[in-house]
Amino acid sequence: MLAVIRRYSILAARWMGSVMTFLVCVGMVLVCILSMQGYAMYERAIKQKPVRCLVEQLRSDPSFVTIDQLPEIYVDAVVAVEDKRFWSHGGVDLLATVRALGYDIFTLSFAQGGSTITQQLAKNQYFTQDKTLVRKFAEVFAAWELERCCTKAEILEMYVNTIYFGSGYEGISQAAKGYFGTTPAKLTDAQAVMLAGLPNAPSVYSLDENPTLARQRMRQVLDSMVKCRVITEQRAQELMDQAP
Repeated sequence: MLAVIRRYSILAARWMGSVMTFLVCVGMVLVCILSMQGYAMYERAIKQKPVRCLVEQLRSDPSFVTIDQLPEIYVDAVVAVEDKRFWSHGGVDLLATVRALGYDIFTLSFAQGGSTITQQLAKNQYFTQDKTLVRKFAEVFAAWELERCCTKAEILEMYVNTIYFGSGYEGISQAAKGYFGTTPAKLTDAQAVMLAGLPNAPSVYSLDENPTLARQRMRQVLDSMVKCRVITEQRAQELMDQAP
């Protein structure tokens, strides 16, 4: 009896191994197909608007805010909550992207993110917001192109000048003026941290529509900053007490 059980156990293990090998092969083929389609989408987008043309176009806006006009705490807050390895990666956080793509491929849910600031900029400027795996691959290729052609400062500038903050405010200049009646350079530390959190879900966290949720989001931003060691827990609580 034990010999029979052992034999079936071995057969079952071999069968499971064959199934897993098959699934891995199918996944690899699927990734290759999607990446080729994504590369074609990226090439079309870049040909229509080369990266340096995009930079010139955005910087020509009179309201464009350069990084030296942004409060340091705002920059720290954005990086901490959106892309903590922004200053060191090459445009793509490979671990987060592979994890998100793997989840999306096997669940077909397109629910995972994993996008860096550079990827978000690429998506917003070159592609639609449709959640497809092909677009995700195109976004990755475009992010690498942005990192190749631009400095980190330029990428961050373009990102904060074009993201949506809710209540009809696009870009940090409009958000600072619309919400607080000031310029980005004159934001208080608490105001700057508050604004850093809004683009994650601007319609949800809009200060005009949902001030309570906006403050909850500010708490999340401060927690991320503490984890990244750019502020202390005591300073985070002080800023939370000063929440707009």
